[in-house]
Amino acid sequence: MSGKVEQLKDEGTRRQVVTAGAIAGLISRFVVAPLDVVKIRLQLQIHSLSDPLSIASAQGGPTYKGTLNTFKRIVREEGITGLWKGNVPAEAMYLCYGGVQFLSYRTASSFLANIPPPFTPPDAAVSFLAGATAGTFATTATYPLDLLRTRFAAQGAERVYTSLAASVHDIYASEGPRGFFRGLGAGVSQIVPYMGLFFLSYETLKPAFAPLPLPFGSTDAAAGITASVFSKTAVFPLDTVRKRLQVQGPTRAKYIHKNIPVYEGVYRTIKQIVRREGPRGLYRGLTVSLIKAAPTSAVTMWTYERVMTLLVSMDEQVKVEE
Repeated sequence: MSGKVEQLKDEGTRRQVVTAGAIAGLISRFVVAPLDVVKIRLQLQIHSLSDPLSIASAQGGPTYKGTLNTFKRIVREEGITGLWKGNVPAEAMYLCYGGVQFLSYRTASSFLANIPPPFTPPDAAVSFLAGATAGTFATTATYPLDLLRTRFAAQGAERVYTSLAASVHDIYASEGPRGFFRGLGAGVSQIVPYMGLFFLSYETLKPAFAPLPLPFGSTDAAAGITASVFSKTAVFPLDTVRKRLQVQGPTRAKYIHKNIPVYEGVYRTIKQIVRREGPRGLYRGLTVSLIKAAPTSAVTMWTYERVMTLLVSMDEQVKVEE
C-alpha cells in the first residue's frame, strides 16, 4: 500500500483520533451554524406558483428569496440569535459525529489496508469504503441530534419547543422512539456515497495539493473544500429529502413554513417533490449548502490535522520525560 492511504488512517492512537475528530467537529459547527439555518429554511420552502399549498401562491412569492435575503429576514424577524437556532443539539451532534466518524474511518481503513494479498483492495477502494463506513456509523449514532437540530432551525418567531428537554419529551410522547429517526433512510442513503466520495477525493487531492505554496499549511483545507463541494453536489437531493422527512409528525404545520406537505418514504418524497416543484425542488438551498460545505470541511480537516499533530507531539514529549 502506498503512503498516501496511511495519512489519516494510521496516525495517532484511538484516543487521539476521537479527541481530534470531536474538537474539529465542535469548532466547525459553531463557525457554519448560520449557514446551516439558512440552508434548512430554504430546503423546507415550497416554491411552485401553481401549487395551492405553496406560500408563493398564497402570498405572491416565497417566504425567502435567496441566501442573502434569508439571512436578512431571519435577523430582522428573529434577531441575530435566530441564526444559531438548534445550535445546542447541533454542537452535541458534531462533537459526537466528529469522534465517531474519524474513529470509524481509521478502524475501517486499517482493517481494509491489512487484508493480505492478493485480496488487498486498491487505495481508492480503501478510501471510499472506509469513508462510507465512517459516515454510516456516525450518522446513525447521532441521528436524533440531527433531527432535533433541524426542528429547532425550522422554528420561526413562534416556538414549537420551549427547550431541548421539552423537545425530547414531546417527540417521545407523541411520536415514540421511532420519531427520533424520521428520515434516517435518506440520511444513510446520502451519507454513504457522500463520505465515500469525500474521503476518496480528499486522500487523492491532499498529496496533489501538498506542493502548492498556500499559507498557514492550508493545503489540507483546500483539499477538504474541493472534496466537499464535489461530494455535496452529487448527493444533495437526498439531503433535501432528509430535511423534509425530519419535520414530519404532529408539529409539521407549526414551523416557519406552515405548508410543508406530508411525505412518507425516500422514494415517494422524491417523486412528490419533483411532481410538485420540478427537479429544481430537490436542489433548494444548494448554493448556501456549497458555501457552507467549504468552510465546514476546511475548518474540520485543518483543525483535525493540527490537533492530531499537537496530541501526538504532547504524548511523545510525555514519553521522553518519563
